[in-house]
Amino acid sequence: MIIKRREFLKVGSLATASLLLPNFLKAMALPNALEREQKVLVILQLSGGNDGLNTIIPRRNDIYFRERQTIAVENALPLTDEAGINPALGFFKELFDNGELAVLNNVGYPNPDKSHFRSMDIWHSASRSDEYLESGWLGRYLDEACYDCTHPTQALEVNDMLSLALKGKHKKAFAFKDPKKLYQTSREEYFKSLYEDHQHEDETVGYLYQTLGETINNADYIFEKSKVKSTTAPYPDSALGKDFRTIASLIKSDINTQVYYLQIGSFDTHINQRQRQEGLFRTINDAVQAFVDDLKKNGLFQQVMLMTFSEFGRRVAQNASNGTDHGTANQLFFISGGLKEKGLRNALPDLEHLNAGDLVYSEDFRKVYATLLKNWLGADSSKILGWKNGVYDFI
Repeated sequence: MIIKRREFLKVGSLATASLLLPNFLKAMALPNALEREQKVLVILQLSGGNDGLNTIIPRRNDIYFRERQTIAVENALPLTDEAGINPALGFFKELFDNGELAVLNNVGYPNPDKSHFRSMDIWHSASRSDEYLESGWLGRYLDEACYDCTHPTQALEVNDMLSLALKGKHKKAFAFKDPKKLYQTSREEYFKSLYEDHQHEDETVGYLYQTLGETINNADYIFEKSKVKSTTAPYPDSALGKDFRTIASLIKSDINTQVYYLQIGSFDTHINQRQRQEGLFRTINDAVQAFVDDLKKNGLFQQVMLMTFSEFGRRVAQNASNGTDHGTANQLFFISGGLKEKGLRNALPDLEHLNAGDLVYSEDFRKVYATLLKNWLGADSSKILGWKNGVYDFI
């Protein structure tokens, strides 16, 4: 059966099935099952540019309230004398009080870009702002850490598309939305026969067939692992809650995955920011609470680190639409029972010294990545990132 590219892409159930293509790109994984002493990194991307000043609030800063007369958060939950947290993140306040949350303020990079796409590429690839890389920081981790592996599941993204962050120069992570649906689709005889009987004369089609074959061969592995200790804990009926439930089930199994990636958005709050941001925060708060409670009940919270990030923050002053426009530096959250140090790890943003109305970064995001790679995943961060300016000591 000879199929050209155009004919291949016209096969409706295959071309439109987000469970199969193009999500499942070849990756490498460690040959042995994940040992319990090994660490797991979970990354939650806040897509769209979350407003950090209304997340961790400088509750005694007159400039903040002057510049945000209608959108300032006046009922922040106190963390310190100077800082509070958005009231929609009540569980994060509990984590802070328990010593299970660290906050790093003013994270960014030199010469920041305010384009969603370009700034996200910079965060995903760990490039300079004037540098264009086609591989992601976690993808390059796979290149270094994963060799002759049985299953391409060392890193998983719970999504319909694979993010640049997880694409290496040679290896890539594996993206899926639901293990059961993935398994059911992969068992269809049509797809099996299409893969087994194919001939092709086009490199692109060959790549797609290879992807299809890997999906078929590994879908049952992911599905079986997700059932081994499928969580019975209650999770919110939100998309994010379901994603965290999937991750919890896999963490509790003996799957070899050390990195999980998921996202929520959009935080692009140019209009009516208070309502939109707090709605997203409530979704995050409830899903993270269910996830952390589940991990604690199963004795896994010490081995799991959850980090949140967004591609940029927002401008200090509100706009005329009760929102904020694209800005620069932002804060990152780190949640784990294995933190070496808790709380606010550095000073709040300096609102008296801005750059044309934007926050000035003081912490380079590549130092964060280097810390996670070296201290949490045990990888060679300098080789993966080219970063040689040290790491943080709270992880």
